[in-house]
Amino acid sequence: MLKPRHRIVLDTNVVFAALRSRRGAAFRLLSLVGAGMFDVYLSVPLLFEYEDVLRRGTTGLEPADVEVVLDYLCGASRRQEIHFLWRPCLRDPKDDMVLELAVASQCTHIVTFNTADFGGIERFGLQALWPAEFLRLLGEKP
Repeated sequence: MLKPRHRIVLDTNVVFAALRSRRGAAFRLLSLVGAGMFDVYLSVPLLFEYEDVLRRGTTGLEPADVEVVLDYLCGASRRQEIHFLWRPCLRDPKDDMVLELAVASQCTHIVTFNTADFGGIERFGLQALWPAEFLRLLGEKP
C-alpha cells in the first residue's frame, strides 16, 4: 500500500534560508521540491510574500535569479485559493496567511524555522516542523 504524500507549506524563512546557503536543511528541502516526494502548496499572497523578501537583495542573488526561483516554485507547487480566513489566530498576520493556506489545502505540515510562532495549529490537524525534521520524516538526511 502506498503511503499518502505529505502536503506542506514552506514558510518564507525556509525559502530565504535555502537561497542564502547551500549547506543547510532548507536548501536540501528546496532542492527536493518537484521531485515527487511531497506536495508543496502556494497561494498568490504567499508568492508575493516570497517575492517581497527575496527581492530585498539580502540573499546574494541577482534579480533575474530570484525570478527563476519564483517561477520554479510556481511551476512545482500546487496553487490553492483561500476562501475562508482564520484571522486572527496567530500573533503575526503573515503567519496567519501561511496557516490559512495550509488549512485550505489540507496540508499535514508547515515547514518553518519559527515553529513557536505556530503554536496551537494542532487543532487544525497541522504540525509545524523545522526543515531538518521534515527531511527526517521523509527518510532523507538533512
